[in-house]
Amino acid sequence: MIHIATVHWNTDKWIDIQQSYLRKHIKSPYRVYAWLNNVPSTLPDTFYYACSEPVISHAVKLNILADIIYFSSNRDDDILIFLDGDAFPIGDIELLINQKLSNYKLIAVQRLENNGDNQPHPCFCATTVSFWKSIKGDWKAGYRWQNKSGAWVTDIGGNLLKQLRESGVQWYPLLRSNRRNLHPVFFAAYDGVIYHHGAGFRDALTRFDRAQSKAGFLDKILFWAPPRYRRALLHKRRDGVIAENNLLSEKVFKSIQENPLFYAELI
Repeated sequence: MIHIATVHWNTDKWIDIQQSYLRKHIKSPYRVYAWLNNVPSTLPDTFYYACSEPVISHAVKLNILADIIYFSSNRDDDILIFLDGDAFPIGDIELLINQKLSNYKLIAVQRLENNGDNQPHPCFCATTVSFWKSIKGDWKAGYRWQNKSGAWVTDIGGNLLKQLRESGVQWYPLLRSNRRNLHPVFFAAYDGVIYHHGAGFRDALTRFDRAQSKAGFLDKILFWAPPRYRRALLHKRRDGVIAENNLLSEKVFKSIQENPLFYAELI
């Protein structure tokens, strides 16, 4: 049995899309366990389990869903998948999981493109129910790593990275495999098998955007400006990047709605 934990927030626009790709690319029996915050309650019986409690932390939601899956599972070798609401398979995900989990305890997206993030990312992660329980898997931030800019940062998946390192467990990173990049971080294909839209439920701004956009040059120019003016100009620039990314996000989302093979232009 395959157990899938996913989170949808403030909109149901990704649910049918995600479900259609799961049906297409997973042939084995599977169950979807979902956390639905501010999502219409009139949904069809799409999920094996659904919760709408007002928990804010994305990591905590995933941790709770994993606990529910553990107690719902009948076999320790059942597959546990974490999948962002705006992510879904675009290829033979079962083949990938079977091949990689024969040599690794856990496989997950690693978003090195996001200014050097090296932790497992929950947009897609697969392991076994028993392994997740054995390490007391934790998606919360906390443990830090040094990014490409030399800064020490943490984010969702930080504590899981620490658990894997302290346990001496090698995990398999799924890396960005785009042939065409509409954005350096968003609209990503991983190993040609997983699609992650990115920022499907929030304003589109990444750590990469902050560190690598036009900001770098402007920051040097603005360094000598009075703090009040510098803050105003930096905020205006940030809003411009978000607006540009949001427009592109909506354009790609429309393509996803209209063309089931939209990803062919990316991979």
